[in-house]
Amino acid sequence: MQKILDTCDERMKKCVSSLSGEYQNLRTGRANTALFDKIKVDYYGAETPLNQVASLSVPEARLVVIQPWDKSLLPLIEKAIQKSELGLNPNNDGKLIRVNFPALTEERRKELVKMSKQMAEQSKVAIRNVRRDAMEELKKSQKNSEISEDEQKEGENKVQKLTDAAIAEVAKLAEAKEKEIMEI
Repeated sequence: MQKILDTCDERMKKCVSSLSGEYQNLRTGRANTALFDKIKVDYYGAETPLNQVASLSVPEARLVVIQPWDKSLLPLIEKAIQKSELGLNPNNDGKLIRVNFPALTEERRKELVKMSKQMAEQSKVAIRNVRRDAMEELKKSQKNSEISEDEQKEGENKVQKLTDAAIAEVAKLAEAKEKEIMEI
């Protein structure tokens, strides 16, 4: 029974951490280097993550500065940012790239909040699916006489507690993201 509970807990934590990662890539009005984590640059024929060919910093609330270690990469980095779905316009001055984050409109903020709520709901569904799988495993174990009926009920209660905790964590993350998006 403990193995089932451990697996369930681990899978639920993965759902929560996955949502957290998705939220880092959701653009708000504030500059954040995590937005550039998925951008890859063609570095001598190999697709290399941007943070491995340049240093990224946030000197101001709405500005990210990208300084490549190899100046010949400037146009490639600029092109990679423009191709990305971030909707950002990089400024190349020959030494480094500055990326300004324009203030979000009220309409865009509401769209982002809606997207963040959808992401949270998808995570909750995934957590409930993990709960369902764990409950089925417990029933199967009880049917196969591996655990008693009392142990099955106790296991189901523990799975429900894990589910409640994971969903509460998702709700907390969603609320914090919504607050971050809506602040001006």
